[in-house]
Parts: sequence; structure tokens; C-alpha cells
Amino acid sequence: MITDTQLPSLNDLDYLPYLDENGVIPEALRKKIGVYAIFDETKHLKFIGYSRDIYASLKQHLIRQPQQCYWLKVEIINRPSRSLLEEIKNNWTQENGDLSINDNVSQKQWTQPIDAKLCMTEEEKETYNNSDELGKIKLFKKVSRRVQAEIENTLEKRGNRMEIRFNPKLKEQGFLDLK
Repeated sequence: MITDTQLPSLNDLDYLPYLDENGVIPEALRKKIGVYAIFDETKHLKFIGYSRDIYASLKQHLIRQPQQCYWLKVEIINRPSRSLLEEIKNNWTQENGDLSINDNVSQKQWTQPIDAKLCMTEEEKETYNNSDELGKIKLFKKVSRRVQAEIENTLEKRGNRMEIRFNPKLKEQGFLDLK
């Protein structure tokens, strides 16, 4: 049984840059199991999560919230244990004191595919309302590509050098997520 005194403290962990000097998420996190905290440019905590592949999760978060992903704190564990991961996450949340990072709206922004349909212009909404099924799919793809270009531009300005591949099938539904 793990006690609170054995759990890693978020405040005791060092900040790591989200993107290293080569413009990539640190490779050492690839296929690692653990808990991670994401901070904005001013080192204000934005999200706490856990994953069986921290690297892959961080890459998803970067495309979903590029303006919030500047710093990390990570605790890697050797054996997968959902209860341990949950316990560390809950401990870090309590330590932070801001429970709003766990509300449903905040969590959805970090963990669900990007809904590009929310970025439709009034003209596109009008086109959507007057389109058949094929026309709607084409419109969703167009809107998704525009939002994708905005994300890619933002990541390029941040110095990202990782390959970012979006799932083309989801674009037909107006969503963006990594493949």
C-alpha cells in the first residue's frame, strides 16, 4: 500500500521544456507510463493527466492546446497501476489547490478531438444548412483543413519539428485528431 508520504510531490519535480532544443517532445518519454502536469508559458498549471505512453499523450495535448503547452513535470512509474496513477493525479490536484482543472469542460479541451465545426464562419453555416450530405462532408473537410493549417502555423512558430499527421477520416465529420 502506498502512503501519501511515498507519493511524489508536484512541487518537488523539476520543470522540463515541453519542446526541447530540437523542437520535439523529449524522446525519453516515448512509451513510458506515468503522470504528467502541463504548464503554460508562465508556469501556471493547466492540466494533469496520466498515460501508458506519455509521449503520445503529450503530442495530442500539444495539437489541442498549443498555447498552453510550454512546461512539464513528469513522474514515470515502472509498472502500470491505474490506482497509483489516479492517486498521484489526485494528490497533485489537491497540492495545486485549483480543482477547476478537472472540470468537464477543461478536461474535454485536453482529451477530446478538436471540433473544427465550432470555427465555421456565418457563411459556412449558411452553406451547411443548404447542403446535401456530400456537400456537408466537403464543407467539414474544408473547415477542418483551415483549422489544421492554423494549428500547424502556431506549432511552427513555437519551433515544433515533429511530424504531425491528422486522421483524414475524422475531417469528414469536422473533427481533428492525430492519426
